[in-house]
Amino acid sequence: MGITIMPVGGYGEVGRNMTAIRVDDEVVILDMGIHVGNYIAFTEDEDLKNIKTSELKAAKAIPNDEIIKSWRKDVKAIIPTHAHLDHIAAIPFMAGKYNCPIIASPFTIALLKTNLDIENIHLPNKFKSVNVNATVKISDHLKVEFINVTHSTPQSVMVALHTKYGIIIYANDFKFDLTPTLGKKVNFERLRELGKSKKVLCLIAECLYSNEAIKMPSENVAKEMLKEVLLGTDNKGKAVIVTTFSSHIARLKSIIEIGKKMKRKVVFLGRSLSKYVQAAESVKIVNFSKQIEIVKYSSKIRKRLGKVKEKDRAKYLFVVTGHQGEPKATLSKIAHNDIRFKLRNGDHVVFSSKTIPTEENRKSKEVLCDKLRQQGVRIFDDIHISGHAGKEDLRDLISLVNPKMIIPSHGERKMEEGTLKLALEMGYEKEDIKMIKNGQKVKVV
Repeated sequence: MGITIMPVGGYGEVGRNMTAIRVDDEVVILDMGIHVGNYIAFTEDEDLKNIKTSELKAAKAIPNDEIIKSWRKDVKAIIPTHAHLDHIAAIPFMAGKYNCPIIASPFTIALLKTNLDIENIHLPNKFKSVNVNATVKISDHLKVEFINVTHSTPQSVMVALHTKYGIIIYANDFKFDLTPTLGKKVNFERLRELGKSKKVLCLIAECLYSNEAIKMPSENVAKEMLKEVLLGTDNKGKAVIVTTFSSHIARLKSIIEIGKKMKRKVVFLGRSLSKYVQAAESVKIVNFSKQIEIVKYSSKIRKRLGKVKEKDRAKYLFVVTGHQGEPKATLSKIAHNDIRFKLRNGDHVVFSSKTIPTEENRKSKEVLCDKLRQQGVRIFDDIHISGHAGKEDLRDLISLVNPKMIIPSHGERKMEEGTLKLALEMGYEKEDIKMIKNGQKVKVV
């Protein structure tokens, strides 16, 4: 019967990542994520337990797995590669219909369980935590290897699916950071071994920045950028607020370290910050709670900021949610005076993030920044390095694993075309590069 790859979500689009791979009469699902923009637009102010999965599919907020309905009984495992929402957040709505375990790295499992607890959702699936660089047997015929890579959230992996026919490598998401600020280094040695084996039948790899002729810089560069702003700009007597991705534990670690050098008390404000820190601490990646103050709920955030005296504003470094301009996040509430903490002329707001390129995000961010500017706030934007592969990272990956076939994923058509051009540069034939749409299956062998 061979190997068939079915793209369920995340092909020709950014988000909704989900890929099913059928090997003879067994199926493995890789990732099960949301389209963040569509999801937020549809679920705002809704109790998640009251939302129907069919409605989320219709809104293109989660993958439409009806296209693999006939495969459902054969699914042996659901394997999310890392803890970002566009790779795991559809699991609460979809995984229960599959009679199989959910297998992921310890941090990813911890975050999944935290999310399920918060929303009071129970899944019948068993959870299996597997360390990075380990291998787990799925069945008598399939095993999965978790190859450690660097990304903007801890314990991200490439998945190598080992079959009797050869190996499928799934690389959503990654970059090759040679000097990570948190966690293990990329397992180049193992990738090289797989390439030398000449058994890699297919590489499925993200293509977000395939058209940008760069090697994505290290997270250490982002740390230095933060130092330049926080330590190299006069902020004496001013309030300083930093906002970044809550899932970016390495970035948060750098902010805490710099805050100490500023001799300011670091305070995290926001529910999602608390959630990700809790998950990271539960698997002993970090121990932030002993170093900083964390305030989770809006009512307590209001109370905490209300206690800050005018003369003490410069004693704190506040790390808050809201880097995309989300109206209900802490930063927007501060900017719109919904919280008793009045911004002053010359206060600093640092966006250690990049605006996710959707129309909704652009509008929300601009509304927020306009409000900050009206109050005389100094804005430091895009103090950030991406966790995604540039064109040269992709070139290195292809060279390392030497796949016979390449499938670009997690990107729009122009991004997929970037991978095609790169592969052609490297000597591949056009027929070896499969630019596919959701629901368009590919026969590998």
